[in-house]
Amino acid sequence: MGSLGALMKHPDDFYPLLKLKMAARHAEKQIPSHPHWGFCFSMLHKVSRSFALVIQQLDTQLRNAVCIFYLVLRALDTVEDDTSIDADVKVPILIDFYRHIYNPDWHFSCGTKEYKVLMDQFHLVSTAFLELEKGYQEAIEDITLRMGAGMAKFICKEVETVADYDEYCHYVAGLVGLGLSKLFHAYGSEDLAPDSLSNSMGLFLQKTNIIRDYLEDINEIPKSRMFWPRQIWSKYATKLEDLKYEENSVKAVQCLNDMVTNALLHVDDCLKYMSALHDPSIFRFCAIPQIMAIGTLALSYNNIQVFRGVVKMRRGLTAKVIDRTKTMADVYGAFYDFSCMLKAKVDKNDPNAQKTLSRLDSILKTCRDSGVLNKRKSYIIKNNSDYTPLVVVMLIIILAIFLVNPTPNFSIRVGTIINSQVVFRVSCKPYFMHILLLDVVTLA
Repeated sequence: MGSLGALMKHPDDFYPLLKLKMAARHAEKQIPSHPHWGFCFSMLHKVSRSFALVIQQLDTQLRNAVCIFYLVLRALDTVEDDTSIDADVKVPILIDFYRHIYNPDWHFSCGTKEYKVLMDQFHLVSTAFLELEKGYQEAIEDITLRMGAGMAKFICKEVETVADYDEYCHYVAGLVGLGLSKLFHAYGSEDLAPDSLSNSMGLFLQKTNIIRDYLEDINEIPKSRMFWPRQIWSKYATKLEDLKYEENSVKAVQCLNDMVTNALLHVDDCLKYMSALHDPSIFRFCAIPQIMAIGTLALSYNNIQVFRGVVKMRRGLTAKVIDRTKTMADVYGAFYDFSCMLKAKVDKNDPNAQKTLSRLDSILKTCRDSGVLNKRKSYIIKNNSDYTPLVVVMLIIILAIFLVNPTPNFSIRVGTIINSQVVFRVSCKPYFMHILLLDVVTLA
């Protein structure tokens, strides 16, 4: 439900967090009863909880295909990521993985924690895959074949140039964008998007992850695997790992800003891709991760904490993104707000300041030219809160209930409107407590 300190600072996070928690429980209740499908959706919740939520809203046929697509590629990625596997063992598995998905007896033990479970029980994923329609199977097979070959190539190849960086990101994420576009088209609700736009959707997410995960990846045991291109980081350090040391903080941040500026190249393509979608559930499925990416970049830019720990959006803001991303106006608004946040952090003395500002100005212009920025209320830019101390106390009480009993029976009813403010009545059982929350939402 988010930390108490975060809720005290951002009490308007509480309602979206509560809705997110309830949605997660509802999604878990929708797990199919068939053993192989039950395993797949249970595993999906374990390896990507937020991704599972956006998948659950898709129509059943498409939801099943996307779930299996995700798990197949997650398994492939687990093989690639396991640095304890010798290259001469790993490379053939990556290359042949597209064949293994047709074999309900195949599995390979690697990875850790829930990823090891996925690999040990991969035959259940294959069983579910074989029940998909032919069009979905062909799309998943094609992307798995191409991705496995690309991963195998980079097992023995370093990311030296920016071109290498784009190629690697294409193999591990751009192809995911192409595959999803094929699944959407096979489902029948979307036109087949241009490959260049689909590729950019994947590259934007992947580059954000590579930037955010610097410290985790550089400290990987038994050996690190890094994907920051030498062409960029060599301008700031002799060795990539030197950036994590305090004495190199200035150069580390400059390198980070260079990486973020590179990722911003893909935003215009992403906005074009999303603006062409028709199905509301597919739109949300695509839009929510993209907003999370631009938000993460805004937080990461000029932030030395990328080299010290984990930088990510607070859970309450994530809940707001999931709750309030419904239309393209919401997407333009979020990209506009996060780009403004990032622009405010640009230091004119940064070596790439002008390039960064130019790319941000292009994004801001695209958002303004949409003509819909006035059709949404910002949930990113901080506003004065209308919360009273009493409401904050009420929120703490409800949070305490969740800590004591993770599965209370909550119901929320919208009551009357008083002075332009919605009144919610929250009932909580088995505590037989009724709490009246005022000022939970101020009407626009």
